[in-house]
Amino acid sequence: MGIAAPSYLNPAATEDEAADSRLETAAPARRAKQRRHIQDLIGISYIVDAVILLVYAQAGIVPLWFGPAYALAGLALIGVAIMLSESGINERFNDHYMVVPQSIASMMVMMAFAYIAPQVGVLFLCSLFTVFSFVSLRTTPGQTAAVWTAMALALAGLFLLTDKPIAMPHGSPVERFATMLVFTLTIGRCMFLGLYSSSMQASLYQSRSRLKEAYRRIEELAELDELTGSFNRRCIMRMLDEEITRSARSSAPCSIALIDLDHFKRVNDTHGHPTGDEVLRTFAITVFANIRSVDRFGRYGGEEFLLLLPDLPNEGATLALDRLRAIVADLDWSAFSPGMKVTFSAGVATLRPGETTDSFLARADSALYAAKAQGRNRIARA
Repeated sequence: MGIAAPSYLNPAATEDEAADSRLETAAPARRAKQRRHIQDLIGISYIVDAVILLVYAQAGIVPLWFGPAYALAGLALIGVAIMLSESGINERFNDHYMVVPQSIASMMVMMAFAYIAPQVGVLFLCSLFTVFSFVSLRTTPGQTAAVWTAMALALAGLFLLTDKPIAMPHGSPVERFATMLVFTLTIGRCMFLGLYSSSMQASLYQSRSRLKEAYRRIEELAELDELTGSFNRRCIMRMLDEEITRSARSSAPCSIALIDLDHFKRVNDTHGHPTGDEVLRTFAITVFANIRSVDRFGRYGGEEFLLLLPDLPNEGATLALDRLRAIVADLDWSAFSPGMKVTFSAGVATLRPGETTDSFLARADSALYAAKAQGRNRIARA
């Protein structure tokens, strides 16, 4: 039976668990905030309809209390929705926003008031468009079908099972004004929800773009050596295999150079590892600035680097490395520490027909040791 290690023996695991815990806490809190925002918008919609009903009341079509009663009924639904949201019940369901039950409840309130006051039924029927505009933002096709079915049944009950005359008041100027408000504000709310949907899509697109950029950056970092910015060993070895395949297919020459900074351990021991890191970074930058765009440069391990030289035969590769060696040796390394000098040795090898990666590297490695044996700060051919 395994025994879990104490958290203080594995701080990385503890940090991961803490990060996961923060994410698990943040997501419900973010959704709760979004739900409150949605309920605010729904509440405003009920109040807008209540104000229009007050205008109808001024025309004598409905009693004065009818508008406030409608607003209170809608706000009561919102109060229940907020209470459920704050209690965390919503998080138990796949639909964290409870769109279907809330939409059906809103439709039932509208149908009930249309039954009670069919003389202003146009207002409640138009409000159904607002409900469906809201539903379309956060429902699956199945949920949309469920809400539509509930609406169809409610309308069938209102129109087919009753003889209520659903009216659109337009007899007096006040009635015509109120009815104009019904259509104008209903269309306005639908347009607002459309703009809200567009902003959500734009935000989603931006999030996807940022995510793609983050993935691209992660892939890039996965291929680069963190210290020097050159390709890491795994990546440069993959590139070497690809270059060998390309060279074999096209019969083009291909050379490589194994590079080793001379006496680098002495640099670390004498001047410290931070200075050694700066030396490696400066060396890598110098190489990048003085190789061709088709060349590939990677950290092979420690202070060893691998340089791929496509389309260069042995002699050309040797000349290129010797030029690079002279540039590095002539740099003013005393900026890091007085009297410091940095040089490198390299072994150059050119691919032979049918040669494997291991054999190719082995010959370059043998040439590198030959360069070191001859006194360092020089290039040797395989």
